Amino acid sequence: MTEEDEAFNEIERRAKQRKESVMAAVHTLTEYQRGYENGFIDGMQKQTQSDVTRIMNGGIRNDTLEEVAQHIEKMKGFGQDTISSLAIYIRGLKK
Repeated sequence: MTEEDEAFNEIERRAKQRKESVMAAVHTLTEYQRGYENGFIDGMQKQTQSDVTRIMNGGIRNDTLEEVAQHIEKMKGFGQDTISSLAIYIRGLKK
């Protein structure tokens, strides 16, 4: 084997090593990114569920139900007993 062949083989060997190193780094980064995205999305879903639960268990839900009951009490076209019964039922949905 000539000196030129040996030099060429050494260049190819080093290029292959660099390529493998870059491919490994890209794979690692891709896996890290995928894990981060999954964790971030899971965290956001849990936070959103927590926020919705807090809002629904809190005053907003009760305030909304009270507002609906008040509007039903103003309705025309039904008997007073029916309207009162609906308002009582809606107020009973409060937590």
